[in-house]
Amino acid sequence: MNLVEQIEYGLTSLNCPALSQELQICEQIAQYLLLIEKWNKRFNLTAIRTVEDMLYQHIMDSLAVIGHLHGPIIADVGTGAGLPGIPLAIARPDWQVIMIESNQKKAAFLQQVKIELELANIEVVAKRIEDTEINNQINTIISRAFASLSTFIKLTQHLIPPDNGASRWVAMKSKCAEQELKEVSEPFYIEKVVPLIVPGLFAKRELIIIRRSTKPIGSGQE
Repeated sequence: MNLVEQIEYGLTSLNCPALSQELQICEQIAQYLLLIEKWNKRFNLTAIRTVEDMLYQHIMDSLAVIGHLHGPIIADVGTGAGLPGIPLAIARPDWQVIMIESNQKKAAFLQQVKIELELANIEVVAKRIEDTEINNQINTIISRAFASLSTFIKLTQHLIPPDNGASRWVAMKSKCAEQELKEVSEPFYIEKVVPLIVPGLFAKRELIIIRRSTKPIGSGQE
């Protein structure tokens, strides 16, 4: 199979038949993978070196979350090489994906991806998270192997107004320890923990979905 056919097969295995049937999506993912491979030789974007391994460990891993996210505005913090933000933006052109990355070389790579793939629905913010201000109402803040849950919330809570109880923080984890889950404290609470199955990966994956209560502390969750 060529690369596009491998992507089609992977998306079908991911139970995303609508995505696998969109040739443009498969071609854009292939183009993105080849860009990572090219830039990786100079900027060390990822420790994973082969396109085939990137397909499952990066792309399929990123797209496995798509059915659990609320749009249309997604903020991907500490996105690095654009994961999961770029695959999400390719798969959901109706969403706006704001990608926050303080490393200037990685941010330059993301701008190049935006240009070459003609992704009008992504915005690259080359700043530290704590220095970032976003005017749009964010529906979901997502991170992938970024930080502990408590640090994730601490660094990003200013991006969503305190009176917005509908937006969610979503952390992509391999396996979250019980102690880390307990570090999520009021007014934040864990809405659910979602186990994920990623084709081609045998390691455990799960999503930790967090919300913020708008009720006074001690009065119960929403």
